[in-house]
Amino acid sequence: MTFDLDQRTSTLSVGELCDFAVGPRPGSGLASGLWRAQLGTLWHQQLRSKATAEGSGAAFEVTVDAWVVHRGWRIRLTGRIDQVLPAVGAGGTTLLREIKTVSRPLPEAEAALRADFPEYFSQIATYVALRRLTEPAARIAGQLLFVEIGTGTLQVVPIDRTDEDRFTSRLEVLVTFLDARHRARERVRHLRYQPAFSSLRPGQESTRDELEQALARHRFVAFEAPTGFGKTGLLLESALAELTSGRCERILYLTSKSTGQLQVVRTLRAMNAVNPDKPAEGTALAIWQVRAKTEHCVNTVFHCTRESCLYLAEASARWASSGLSRFYLLDDHPRDLDTLRQAGREAQICPYEITRAALAFNDVWVGDYNYVFAPRNRRLFFDQLGFDPARTLLILDEAHNLPARAADSRSFVVTSDDAHALLAELDHQGAKASLVRAWTAWTYLLASLPVTDALDLALEDDVGEALRRVADEVVLGGVDPAGLTPGLADRLWETLDLVEWLKDGTLRRLLWSPRPGELRFTCIDASAAIGATLRSFGSVLLASATLGPAHEFAESVGLPVAEPATVAEGNPLTDTPLGLTHMVAETPWREGAYRVAYDLRVDTRFRARASHASTTAATVARLHRAAGACVAVFFPSYRYAEMIEEQIRRSHVTLRVVTQPRLSDLGAQAAWVEESVVLADVLFLVLGSSFAESIDALGGRISHAMVVGPALPEVNAVQAARQDLFGGSKNPSAFRRVYQIPGMQKVNQALGRLVRAPGHRATVLLHCARFAEISYASLLAPDYQFGTHLTTDAELDAWLTSAV
Repeated sequence: MTFDLDQRTSTLSVGELCDFAVGPRPGSGLASGLWRAQLGTLWHQQLRSKATAEGSGAAFEVTVDAWVVHRGWRIRLTGRIDQVLPAVGAGGTTLLREIKTVSRPLPEAEAALRADFPEYFSQIATYVALRRLTEPAARIAGQLLFVEIGTGTLQVVPIDRTDEDRFTSRLEVLVTFLDARHRARERVRHLRYQPAFSSLRPGQESTRDELEQALARHRFVAFEAPTGFGKTGLLLESALAELTSGRCERILYLTSKSTGQLQVVRTLRAMNAVNPDKPAEGTALAIWQVRAKTEHCVNTVFHCTRESCLYLAEASARWASSGLSRFYLLDDHPRDLDTLRQAGREAQICPYEITRAALAFNDVWVGDYNYVFAPRNRRLFFDQLGFDPARTLLILDEAHNLPARAADSRSFVVTSDDAHALLAELDHQGAKASLVRAWTAWTYLLASLPVTDALDLALEDDVGEALRRVADEVVLGGVDPAGLTPGLADRLWETLDLVEWLKDGTLRRLLWSPRPGELRFTCIDASAAIGATLRSFGSVLLASATLGPAHEFAESVGLPVAEPATVAEGNPLTDTPLGLTHMVAETPWREGAYRVAYDLRVDTRFRARASHASTTAATVARLHRAAGACVAVFFPSYRYAEMIEEQIRRSHVTLRVVTQPRLSDLGAQAAWVEESVVLADVLFLVLGSSFAESIDALGGRISHAMVVGPALPEVNAVQAARQDLFGGSKNPSAFRRVYQIPGMQKVNQALGRLVRAPGHRATVLLHCARFAEISYASLLAPDYQFGTHLTTDAELDAWLTSAV
């Protein structure tokens, strides 16, 4: 659907008009995707052949293209009628017929079909209404021909006058939405907002101006700014400037962690404060943070099928009288998760459906990467009423995480244990015999797989064939999803995704079995999919404290690096149309804030680290003595940290060492840090964990830190496959891409949190000879490069003493 708010016009298909709805939609909830469409096409072809053979004179796939006017809006509707049977004789009736496939047994009561498939009846009623507009003197009738997809049983349902009224009601829903979008656009045009900062730090003002210029000139911008710079505030100021200028109609701000989303919402609300003494100066910005579906759930069990959840069953019928439209009609209505959950309980409607309905009425959507880049989650955004990526500014914070997250969202793990458990449930439920046979074959195949780093082609073919047989049966029905255990039901529908995964030629992938009875479908590089998604948006801003080398980062998100920008006389700055422009924030207050040394005395590689454990433990003790306060030591893994902690207990018994606990709650993590900084001598933290990348309490409080080796990824089949993809295990550039860049990004992330504001200082010891090698040193952020080389204990002591 497209619309022009200035011209008050809209263009959409008849199908889009009939599916158009605010709030929950009726339906079976069957997740069948393209498979149902393919089987539907097959039945259309068979019925077309039958009608042709009968000599009815029917026309097929008849094009419709007509304009209608409703409440001041001109609406263009397009579509194709499945069959048109001409009138017989003078005064005869022309019959329009739509063919619809269903998985339920037929025949069914007409009232039940109307209740469960209102969009089908709206569609044929719309075609009848449009035909009458173009042929006012003709007699036109319509009917639906339902086909039971598994058996081919047919049921004809003619439409009546009540059905024909659906066309007008569909137009009314559409125009109500268009009016709301028109009001929202006018609100945004007059939006006034507060600056993100009451006063700017050195470098912020010039960086803000450069960022706004880059967005105005380039479609894709990568923005790198250190932790503590105020990146979020500058990003939002630039984004709101784009929104109020009309260069975009909506902002999507996505992050890889919910903590970042909360900060975005808090900053936006502070910037969007309206002066109570002068309310005419500005109007509120409509912001919605999308939380995970599981967080919305108020059912006793998270099982998202209409058949098993009373908050989904018949929700569309309860919506109109629920009063939940207040969440998008009232600008000042609370929209926090607790309020959503309480409202959902009271209305007996899933709170996630409130979010789904309200999104289209908001100017800024804040959420997780998955809502744009994960095939299983992106429909929440991309199916929204009036959502057009080409008119949207997409901001991706913590963008260094995007390539891995996008690949993970396209990866699956299946096990023979789950398959056996589901087989037992299918048998207990009395599922269709052909489905049980197909699932039995799949279960036995999983159980017989050899442990291997990559399936051979013959075995891949066997996997694909077994999955296709299951998928065919799933599409045809024969099982009650509500009767299955929630997690196991997901495994059944997942087979449809797995078949599509095997067919997708754009994915760089690996099919492997790390242990008996386990099969992994791993995406090893999602750059093509990421790039295709990014190119669908009008503007994209990728931001992080550690983007890494510009060329490799651009490749990892499927975009070329921009050509070097040039300025000609009288011409603006230009770059390649689809190139990624890289800009770095100016931070003069960080100059000289870090004092860095490379400790060449030790080798922290896995095979050598145990032999240097005593030296590492002694170095930790030396660092603490020099600091005279709590110090932070970063390790590549828990296992390495625990080994050194044990060594310290034996050789430095008075040193109080605490290792970060395995906590997922950010509040608990922050509380642990606050307590440990006061009570402990040494904090052992793990590189790449949320303690190292999300906790900001260390800035200005930890004066001395040590990094025990680069945090290279684990050596396994996936990394080996990625190396082969980028040139092979003997290719230095492949090793750099797969191991060194992600490993050194974790080091840069951790060290960046030690200096977060003017006046902060940090003494940093990089404890491994590899840090001095050019291939590693070049990947350190500029603040940590060109440190002092230490080769003896005496040099270490002298450097630590001089740092006091």
